[in-house]
Amino acid sequence: MASKLWTGSISFGLVNIPVSLVVAEAHEELDFTLLDRQDDSPIGYQKINKRTGKPVPNDRIVRGFPYQTGRYVIVTDADLRRASPERTQRIDVLAFVKAGEIPAIYCDRPYYLEPARGGDRGYALLREALRKSGKVAIATVVVKTRQHLAAIAVQDRVLVLDLLRYASELRDPAKVRVPGTDLGALRVTPRELRMAERLIEEMTTSWKPERYHDEYRDDLLAFIRKRARAGKLAAAPEGEEPAPPARRAEVIDIAELLRKSLAGTKSRPERRRARRRKTA
Repeated sequence: MASKLWTGSISFGLVNIPVSLVVAEAHEELDFTLLDRQDDSPIGYQKINKRTGKPVPNDRIVRGFPYQTGRYVIVTDADLRRASPERTQRIDVLAFVKAGEIPAIYCDRPYYLEPARGGDRGYALLREALRKSGKVAIATVVVKTRQHLAAIAVQDRVLVLDLLRYASELRDPAKVRVPGTDLGALRVTPRELRMAERLIEEMTTSWKPERYHDEYRDDLLAFIRKRARAGKLAAAPEGEEPAPPARRAEVIDIAELLRKSLAGTKSRPERRRARRRKTA
């Protein structure tokens, strides 16, 4: 069961829908243990009192906001909610926009919205209204100690709340050095452009996220298992594997690469048909 971040309500107009905010991400990062190279002993993590130098147990740790040099105001989780209860327990819908109108660069982190007790009817109503209108809701929500901009959209039967970045959090793209749109000046030929468009068309497919996974993680796990089977359990010496030499800049024949890429995409269906004939 996914953990619930908080329980509150979605508010738009005079409608309030009881919901819980549920974590949607499932990270699959490999969990490495930090070791001391001297004897391969695990390195622990301790929270240290800067005055005494002694470890502090978790049940003694509190949150403090500095207001004078060396002096703090203690703020508990209850205080955070008490400071503005209407904001910390409510998702306020500000407006609705067309689905797909929000650039991907604004999207930060997804959460699932789950109806809380008594919220099924309102949840279903908002979900179907968003689906039929082709719109997403723009809202504000307080998560931990910060108010976020958010978008509420429909994914299958679930309402998904995606935290958004504020415009002020994004750097000005005009300051990024990119080539201009004069393809002639960049020596991009009409033939190359047509071949690139054909390659895109050949590689176009329907979106099926289950097709994709972290292949680097698979390679890394295979490498670790191979090293374990070989008995190489201790840390490898520094410099065991030299870094590959830096590649020099090369003059690339883009047209030739596009031609080979197109030939490769055309041969894929033939290879699939050959495999099916062998298994038949």
